[in-house]
Amino acid sequence: MIDDAIQALRKGQVILLYDYDNRERETDLVVPAEFTTPQIVYQLRRDAGGLMCVAIDPVACTKLGIPYIVDVLKYAGDSGNGFGAIESIYEKVGDIPYDSKSSFSLWVNHRKTYTGITDYDRSLTITKLADITKSALNGNKIPFGQEFRSPGHVPLLRCAPNLLKDRRGQTELSIVLARAAGVTPAMVMCEMLDGETGKALTKEDAKAYAKKHGLVFVEGTEVEELFKKMQSQN
Repeated sequence: MIDDAIQALRKGQVILLYDYDNRERETDLVVPAEFTTPQIVYQLRRDAGGLMCVAIDPVACTKLGIPYIVDVLKYAGDSGNGFGAIESIYEKVGDIPYDSKSSFSLWVNHRKTYTGITDYDRSLTITKLADITKSALNGNKIPFGQEFRSPGHVPLLRCAPNLLKDRRGQTELSIVLARAAGVTPAMVMCEMLDGETGKALTKEDAKAYAKKHGLVFVEGTEVEELFKKMQSQN
């Protein structure tokens, strides 16, 4: 299925990406940012229902100066007032039950959007994020703040520097797939939720959705094996 997922991403098609049974146990609808349209934004918010985010390659994040929001909160918490417990506060900033550090970064709108929330506006912001990612990776200096305003309606995810060696999240899994597919490594993802249970959609129901709609379903374990092969070839 991993080869099918790579081929689908090259064509700009949506795939289903499940992380791990021992992690979030969530399936995301995933598509390359460069191919995102208002219709795809609608599909993701209608059929997935979670938070629509854009994961960005770690090299591009460094070049663009895109931070981890937990680091921003650490800086904001250090007011210089001599808080004796500031280190313990720092430790709690990134306190999440399934990982050691969140990949969340800024929330942005492109400056040519109006409200930023419509399918058209979010699609514009997402495709522009793909453009600057590609440009940054090509060695161009990009004034990020001139292109985007914050806060906005598209959350950014900063991929861990060494991908799955550092973190085994949907963010890193999606960027591994992007690199393997040769698409711009900026990936849109949205968690699939279950309106009846109020929880994440089960893996079985996500697979049923994929089968019904003729989409590829791939698991984190498969992507991890692909990543190991890619590493051995470098």
